[in-house]
Amino acid sequence: MVDVLSLGLEGVFEIRPPKFDDARGFFSETWNAAKLAKAGISIDFVQDNHSFSRTRGVMRGLHFQMPPFAQDKLVRVLRGSVFDVAVDIRRGSPTFGKWIAVTLSGRQWNQVLVPKGFAHGFVTLEPDTEVVYKVSAPYSAPHDRSIRFDDPDIAIDWPVPATDMVLSAKDEAAPFLADLETGFVYQ
Repeated sequence: MVDVLSLGLEGVFEIRPPKFDDARGFFSETWNAAKLAKAGISIDFVQDNHSFSRTRGVMRGLHFQMPPFAQDKLVRVLRGSVFDVAVDIRRGSPTFGKWIAVTLSGRQWNQVLVPKGFAHGFVTLEPDTEVVYKVSAPYSAPHDRSIRFDDPDIAIDWPVPATDMVLSAKDEAAPFLADLETGFVYQ
């Protein structure tokens, strides 16, 4: 049976699917809609994404899409490891601006579910890291947003110094959460 562990922010879960090893290698169901529905998780994923990062310290995030193209994300690492972060961006939420983190790795065989209303990002902890993730809405450039990874109001304790991080131009120019309309309101 799949293990589903709450990470302390509403709707954010670490998921540990079973992995069956034998002399040939292994087998694992990394997503099973029926089994996860029994755990209270029911999402229709429409797109799979795959990223490769050559070096330690590659920062991707903090990203989200505004409604109506908001995305739930199920993130896992095939090779290497990442420090993966979710930030509550739902205005009026008792945990607005709070973050949680989990280390994801191919060795641990764990995943994180990041629901709509949360920004997501990660920094690679080793070279040649591959990350795959399912999303519940297609990519939409007009709805795509970023928040500064080093926003002092969020104060994420990244395990890689900012001076050692490799960022895209988009992520370097991202605004602070206080200066951004997220499109999410806590219900």
